[in-house]
Amino acid sequence: MTGYMLPDYLLNAQHYINGTDAPSSGDATIQILDPATGQHLATTPAGTTADLDAAVEAAHQTFRSGVWSKLSGRERSRVLIRAAELIRERADEIAEVESRDVGKPISLAGAVDVNTAADTYEYAASLAQHLDGAVRRTPLPAHAYTQREPLGVVATITPFNFPLILSTSKIAVALAAGNTVVHKPAEDTPLTALLMARLLTEAGVPDGVYNVVTGYGGDLGDHLTGHPKVNKVAFTGSTQTGAHVAAVAGQALRPITAELGGNAANIVFADADLEKAVETVISAFVFNTGQFCMGGPRLLVERSVYEQVLEALAGALPHVPFGDPRDPATVIGPLATRQQYDKVVQAVEQARDAGARVVTGGEPADLNGGYFYRPTILADVDNSADVVQQEVFGPVLTVQAFDSEQEAIELANSTDYGLASGVQTSNISRAHRVSDALEAGIVWVNGWGLLDPSMPFGGVKSSGWGRENGPEQLDAYTRTKSVIMALDPAPTNS
Repeated sequence: MTGYMLPDYLLNAQHYINGTDAPSSGDATIQILDPATGQHLATTPAGTTADLDAAVEAAHQTFRSGVWSKLSGRERSRVLIRAAELIRERADEIAEVESRDVGKPISLAGAVDVNTAADTYEYAASLAQHLDGAVRRTPLPAHAYTQREPLGVVATITPFNFPLILSTSKIAVALAAGNTVVHKPAEDTPLTALLMARLLTEAGVPDGVYNVVTGYGGDLGDHLTGHPKVNKVAFTGSTQTGAHVAAVAGQALRPITAELGGNAANIVFADADLEKAVETVISAFVFNTGQFCMGGPRLLVERSVYEQVLEALAGALPHVPFGDPRDPATVIGPLATRQQYDKVVQAVEQARDAGARVVTGGEPADLNGGYFYRPTILADVDNSADVVQQEVFGPVLTVQAFDSEQEAIELANSTDYGLASGVQTSNISRAHRVSDALEAGIVWVNGWGLLDPSMPFGGVKSSGWGRENGPEQLDAYTRTKSVIMALDPAPTNS
């Protein structure tokens, strides 16, 4: 969409509460910057706790009214299908907003983010029609059955790296189940949340069902998480922030699902198709400029092919298109924020000082004042190094050698994280053995990043708990009620 300009409602945004734009109760604002240039993009309110109270109250009253929660699943399904249709109809516009807000390459925003959002609403529409209970045969003198009910107000708090996808994965199922939502997007990348609020209203979602309050985390996050009229919290973000959110939710006795940090290992065995494996390794660590919690920033290579794989990576990586996210050919764009850029710079410098070998990259790129860092490969990295044990969240790959299958498994499982992992091998028995031994919520074999709304994802260890996608996600957005109807004794023959 050449020459695309943000609409006025995004250039100078307000909150979206009860089906309409709502001014903040305070005067403070947030300047949204374009990651590709570092220049001003839009202005949003730095919301207050009073703004959150208004949004929660709107969601609470709307839930109690039954205008959405008491609709049949089929009626809600029709609205969600219409939302998916509108996302596809407005795909170019949504991709432009996501690309400018996050610095995401425009081709990636359209092919991945927009399509995934539409697919997710379609899948959620199917779930809305299958909120079934079950009759239970018991020895009781009663007819016993279960039924699923919506929880009420769902608070969703989402991160900066995949604003559209990681909000949709929570909001679509919450709506399918009959809940209402208050969404606090990341302060740096809130624009598609505000766009989607209007789109959902256009699709037929009643006023007050989906509400958006923009602003900084901290006090706002705590206030929303512990609010007495919030019935469930859905969070994606760092492990450290997630632990705090969980503590606040626990004090309020609120259930929470949390997808947290990741630092996945990608294991390449000598028997793998090495040409395909190298392509997979590159896509796994540069996807979304490395800002992908299920990315593959740790590469483990069997020693007999270690140098061969490094040489192939060093030859291939410079040919991956890097630069302006507006260029449809670009694969790797800027980091989403200055803070994330600075974190990547520091991580690479520390690794270099600790003795890591820089195979390629290892430096910023001066492009139009944006937050660009060249994709980087660090070899011969010690397993105890911070760059291995901590999530860098940028286009940085660490490479370690291993000598046995067991050593590869131990190295892969040696961090606190467990969100994703990968195995590249032509040995099907090995693929099953290693997949079974890896401590991760998802394992990709001979590929990376294949996701579908029907397949659940989520973490183990410090990568969180609960699952998004798949039918399993309904458990987090509904509660089960048991109904036991006493029966009169059977009449006796007279």
